Order: sequence, then C-alpha cells, then structure tokens
Amino acid sequence: MFNILFLFVIIPVLTLGALFLTRNVNQVRAVVASGASLLLISAFYLCYAFVNERALNPDEAMLFTDSYMWFEPLNIHLAVGVDGISVLMILLSAIIVFTGTFASWKVAPLTKEYFLWFTLLSIGVFGFFISIDLFTMFMFYEVALIPMYLLIGVWGSGKKNYSAMKLTLMLMGGSAFLMISILGIYYHAGETMNLLEVAQNGVALEWQNALFVCAFVGFGVLGAMFPFHTWSPDGHASAPTAVSMLHAGVLMKLGGYGCFRVAIYLMPHAAHELGWIFMILTGISVVYGAFTACVKTDLKYINAYSSVSHCGLVLFAILMMNQTAMSGAVLQMLSHGLMTALFFALIGMIYGRTHTRDVREMGGLMQIMPFLSVGYIIAGLASLGLPGLSGFIAEMTIFLGSFENTTIYDAVLGDGNLFRHSFAIVTTTSIVITAVYILRVVGKLLFGPVQNEHHRELDDAHWYERFSTITLMLAIAVLGCFPDFANLILRDSFAPIVDHIMAFAQ
Repeated sequence: MFNILFLFVIIPVLTLGALFLTRNVNQVRAVVASGASLLLISAFYLCYAFVNERALNPDEAMLFTDSYMWFEPLNIHLAVGVDGISVLMILLSAIIVFTGTFASWKVAPLTKEYFLWFTLLSIGVFGFFISIDLFTMFMFYEVALIPMYLLIGVWGSGKKNYSAMKLTLMLMGGSAFLMISILGIYYHAGETMNLLEVAQNGVALEWQNALFVCAFVGFGVLGAMFPFHTWSPDGHASAPTAVSMLHAGVLMKLGGYGCFRVAIYLMPHAAHELGWIFMILTGISVVYGAFTACVKTDLKYINAYSSVSHCGLVLFAILMMNQTAMSGAVLQMLSHGLMTALFFALIGMIYGRTHTRDVREMGGLMQIMPFLSVGYIIAGLASLGLPGLSGFIAEMTIFLGSFENTTIYDAVLGDGNLFRHSFAIVTTTSIVITAVYILRVVGKLLFGPVQNEHHRELDDAHWYERFSTITLMLAIAVLGCFPDFANLILRDSFAPIVDHIMAFAQ
C-alpha cells in the first residue's frame, strides 16, 4: 500500500522535473502553483487521515511508518513516520510554500531558476519532518540549507553576498555539531539511527551530556538561539520575500523540532542535567530579541529580531519538559510560522512599492494601501498575543506550562521550580516589549503623516498578493478561534514522549 508521506517528496520532485520542461514565465507559474496546491491538498488530507488513524491506534508513537534499507553497513534506512507534531509542521510548511509561491508571482530575473531552488528548499523541509531516521533527517536538513545561499546571494537585496555567506557558514557550523551528535548516538545506542529504536535502547549515560550539547547547539543555531542568532537578522534582511517567508516560517522551525525530537527525546538524562543552561540562553533570546526589535528602524530587521524572540520562546517551552508547555511550543511554532510569513509577505509588498524598508521614511500607508495596512495590523496583533488570534493561544499555553508545579530539575538546582518560575516571569515581559515595538511601527508606518508625497501615487495589493495574504490571515484567525483543531491532531502525541522523558531522567 502506498504511503501518503512519500507524496510530500514526490510532488516537489515532479514539480522540479516539470520546471525543467517549461519554456516561458506563464508555464513556470502554472507548474509551481499546481505543485504548491497539490502539497496543500495532501497536507489537509494527511491531517484527516491522521486523526482517523490515531483514533484506531492511540498508543502508537508514530503512524504511517515505513522503512526501506538504504545503506546496510551503517544500518541506514529511508524511514518515515509522523505523529501529531510532525503533521502540524507539514501543514504549516504546505501553507507557507503555497502562499510563498503567489507572493513570488512577479519575481525577476531568472524566474525559472528561482522556483527551481525554492522547490528544492521545500523538498528538504518536508523530507525532514517525515523522517524518523537520523541520517535521513540530516540529509534533508542539508538539502534545505544549501539552496538558501543561492536564493539570497542571487535574488536578494542589500548586503546579499555577505548575508548569504554568513548564514551558510553559521548553519554549516551547526551541521558539524549535528553530525558529531548523530554519529555518537549511532555508536552508543545499539548502532541504529532509527529514532524509535534509539529511544527504546537509550544512549549510553556516560556519553549523553556531550552528545546532548552537540545536538542542542546544532539545532539551536537554526532556531536562532542566543548567542548563535546573528545570521538570522542579516539573512532575513537580504532574502527575497518568499525565501524570508519560508526561512522564518518553516526553516527556523527545524531547529525547535530537532531540539525536541533528537536532543530532549533521545537524551532525557542529559536534558535533566544540562537543560537549565539552555533555559538561560533561550530566556536571554526571548528578552534580547524583543528589546533589539524596539530600536531597529528597518522593517525586516524588526521582524527578524521578533523571530529571534518568538523562536527563543519555543526552545524555552520545550525545556520545561511537561505536556502543557510542549503543546504550547508546537502551537507557538505554528503561530509564529503563519504570522511571520504574513509579516515578511507584507513587508516585501510594501518595499516593492516604496523601495524602502526604513520606518522613518514612510507614513500614512493606511490611506494609500489600506489592504496591506490591515494585513500588517492583523499580523502585529497576532504577534503581541491578542485574544482571538493564534499568538494568544500559543503564548498562554506556554506560560501555563511554565508555571506547572512539576519539574525534573530539582536534583540539579535544589528548587527547580523557583529557577524555572523566575525565568518564566522574565520571559513573560517579552509580551509587553512586543506590544511596544509592534504598536510603535503600526502607529508610525500606517497612521502617521505621509512622509513622501510620491507614495500617494502607489497602488494597493494585486490579486495574487491578496490571495497569498488572505490565506495567511485566515489561518491565523482559525488557529486563534478554533485551537481544538490543532489539539485534535496533537492528542495522544505528547503523553508517551513526556512519560519517556520522565522515566529516563530519574
């Protein structure tokens, strides 16, 4: 029986093949739009099929599992499988690939080449989320990173060569740590790279601490964890619109997902011993990112540092190691992915018209381009956690989980709850700081006086821009108003993971 998960690699691969056969821009657009639409339909069907399958198999760690021997000497398999977390990440990726396609409708020059690399990037992202073999995960991780250099270096703006090189070097540095961790896990967990088998066998305790640090730092670099975050703002600032959307909306989620799936799940004893160190670093990320966003004037830099803060919150929640906080982390990945994709789409559209991203050089956009302005307000309100939008659901769940009176840090810290609650209070201040920089930008950019009279001649969003942004706004509103949709998919996914962590951490 054909496994639906393979569709998320097959469809982009077929899209790549079809792109090679195209002869003009209209054909290129038709191919990528068709491919992105099929991915989105497949993602929704996967959600439906997963809920039905979960009802039949509530105790299974992974569903839709499949495995094919790939390289026998190292016991490497092409192994796939998903739980509720993976399914939601696949859905998020499909939505952003779909909206990013329409946001790049008028990309030039080299339209065909641009979409070739964009599609390759999506293959890496989808492949990573469906893989349950460490080597296969790492392979798709690299496939997702490599196109970023060209997409920024060729189609970017500003200091694009510097930004592309900085991003590539720092993420490849993180990859080196990941490779060390993966090989260490292989040799000290029964010579297997299957996630489920490694979790069952357990990694040798004397090696866990070192391998945990390598894994968390490796994925933490991609998750923009302090002090490894500096590549992210520069990369965002120079990347084209759709690449920024995919970069912040999905690619950075690979970091949080990897920290959860590999570092904490496979090495719970080390997470128990050393998690507090990374809790401090992620707490700094949350507050530092928010404060830095307050003093920036470039729209992309503001949103980039906002992403550092929100992604830090994801890692912070994962390190709480309880079911409520981890559920909040997944919801935050969803929420941040959608709202930051909307932010970057709107910023790209505004920049394409005004040819500036400096807040000081713009004003009164609400009377010039009302549709784009309303979209920016919705994204901003989601970012600061307004009830009814996705940000409120995610952040409230994280903070509730942070204050739960159970912790596994007591043995290390004496009173682990006091330490954890103190940092939870500190990170909570990021909400207030977020409100400051969001409302400042909204007030100056949209409602202030018009700074440049030539801006009065600009047009509002075109149909393909409206289609892209409305899709993202609807997704933000649906997640905020109907969070049970996500909860239905996540049901029964966290309990076995948390039980495993708690059992091995004692």
